Amino acid sequence: MRHTLPIAPQFYVTAPQPCPYLEGRMERKLFTALQGESAEALNDTLSKQGFRRSQNVLYRPSCSDCSACLSARIDVSAFRPSKSQRRTMKRNEGLVRRATSPWATEEQYALFRRYLDSRHSDGGMADMDVFEFAAMIEETPVRSRVIEYSQRDTGELVAVCLSDMLEDGVSMVYSFYAPDRAKDSLGTYVILDHVRIAREAGLPYVYLGYWVPGSPKMGYKAKFSGLEVHAKGEWQRMRDPRDYHTELHPLSTDPIAEQVANITLPGARPARG
Repeated sequence: MRHTLPIAPQFYVTAPQPCPYLEGRMERKLFTALQGESAEALNDTLSKQGFRRSQNVLYRPSCSDCSACLSARIDVSAFRPSKSQRRTMKRNEGLVRRATSPWATEEQYALFRRYLDSRHSDGGMADMDVFEFAAMIEETPVRSRVIEYSQRDTGELVAVCLSDMLEDGVSMVYSFYAPDRAKDSLGTYVILDHVRIAREAGLPYVYLGYWVPGSPKMGYKAKFSGLEVHAKGEWQRMRDPRDYHTELHPLSTDPIAEQVANITLPGARPARG
């Protein structure tokens, strides 16, 4: 029997579960499958509307009474490194970047385990085995790259980032690094280098994932100049981080049906002006 995929993406909502960023909150996600010949076009289009990719799924927070999570991206043309960020680039001049196809290796997994055990031992990925890690890296229906950073003199792998190449930028899907090199600020360095990658490729944005005001885990993203956040259906230059709030309110988010109706799909005119 021959099966065909739906012409238009089908959207679904996850069951509520504890929020990993704000204590006492419940999170819910709106998601759709990423598959077929239109996968890249869908990833490009929905990334511009605050969605993120995880393997073959695109998702966006859709909590019933909270809208704290904001998709964030760096406007490369407006980015200027701070003094601290310039020092970070200087400290890591001994690293060599290598871009490869999305293929998982034992060396990557060993670094990933060290990173999780040190930084996120109680997180949702803490029990991820080597097969699940390989799926995270390799199950991608779009143009993805694994960006590796190694010490030039020893060849030691110290940082890795799984990145998607979008039509308007580079999307940092997931990164991890050597936890015993805290003074080198490797997480910051990987973002700074992705700004350089985007600039070299003539791409205007670096997508960072979600910034959550009030969450210490996400505070570092607000330190990058040229940052934009996706709020109320549009990208806007980030104001003072203290201006953003995380209050609970039953009218924080639109009903699911209205959210889906306002999603622009590839080849369609925007639902909002």
